[in-house]
Amino acid sequence: MVVRSQGGDNAGHTVVVEGQTFKFRLIPSGILSPTTTCVIGHGMVVNPRSFLAELDELHAHGVNTDKLVISDRAHMVMPYHPVFDRLGEQQRGDDRLGTTHRGIGPAYEDKVRRVGFRVGDLTKPVFLEKKLRFVLRLKNESLTRLYGHEPFDELTILDEYLEYAERLGPRIRDIYPIIQGALREDRRILCEGAQGAMLDLDLGTYPYVTSSAPTAGGALTGSGIPPSKVTRTIGVFKAYTTRVGYGPFPTELEGTLGELIREVGSEFGTVTGRARRVGWFDAAVARYSVNTSGIDSMAITKVDVLDQIETLRIATGYMSKGEHWDHPMSNISHLKHAEPVYEEMPGWLTSTKDCRRFEDLPAACQAYIERLGELAGAPVDVVSVGPDREHTLVRRSMV
Repeated sequence: MVVRSQGGDNAGHTVVVEGQTFKFRLIPSGILSPTTTCVIGHGMVVNPRSFLAELDELHAHGVNTDKLVISDRAHMVMPYHPVFDRLGEQQRGDDRLGTTHRGIGPAYEDKVRRVGFRVGDLTKPVFLEKKLRFVLRLKNESLTRLYGHEPFDELTILDEYLEYAERLGPRIRDIYPIIQGALREDRRILCEGAQGAMLDLDLGTYPYVTSSAPTAGGALTGSGIPPSKVTRTIGVFKAYTTRVGYGPFPTELEGTLGELIREVGSEFGTVTGRARRVGWFDAAVARYSVNTSGIDSMAITKVDVLDQIETLRIATGYMSKGEHWDHPMSNISHLKHAEPVYEEMPGWLTSTKDCRRFEDLPAACQAYIERLGELAGAPVDVVSVGPDREHTLVRRSMV
């Protein structure tokens, strides 16, 4: 079983299997395994239109989706949410956050305000209509009075979402007994999140964060799995650091080298296509992520992207106002202007694409990977030197 636990269609995963590329936004990547039950958890916000479009794409590629279910407790992105997202960013001006304008933040905001719509509401047309009449009055008042935007029509939204209900209805489930049954049967369950620890609403670079919890703790909350049932927490890190959107990035590379890494690593957003910002590996951030999520082992991806770089740098901490920090500080202004403390290591200047065991990697590459694990505080059990499964080098089993 794979449970997607948080986020929406603002972030995704690109998965390559046997040379075929899949871009997942809402649906768990476990859908490519025909024996795996895939669950969209209640920690997510689901845009029904995006979900159905993604579903149709999978069907066009011959992927079986019979074992895909959606939690009736997951919230929905409504048509007005992307509008509020866009208008809010415009109002911020130079202080904008760099959102994807997909309405994720406003959807989570409504969830917290208790005026959100849950996926299960699609199975109750009378309730849906009554609630929409109340909520839309509030939304239209804000749109027209604060932003001078045209109001939304209640019947148009109702008709649209009742159409979604016809297709989504068979997949909408109370996932509590499904999850509990899998736990009782001691089945393997993988919680799949989106975004990274530094975009966590509480622990990240607030306010330049997402609206959910991409940490291990958030994965449990968004799936309904108790902490006592977790047997292993795996942290996935690139061999360098990337970030999408605005916010502090102490190790950012803005020159020719940054462009090289971006192009070789295809660092463009799975969902938006936006160019990602790239920089040296930030071990302070990695250590912070390991400690706050209780990471047992690390997977280091995109090692091959660094194959032609002569000298590599790793940030071990920061200097800010004469003080040394071994973790990212909460003061965003200080983090933005912090000076990274670097150590340098030699590159390997040869291709790693054909390596199929960790021992096949160049000695300098092995040393670099080992150093990343030492600085982060967790062993590196998996190394990736390319996008396909054959490029994944497993040192120790994570199961």
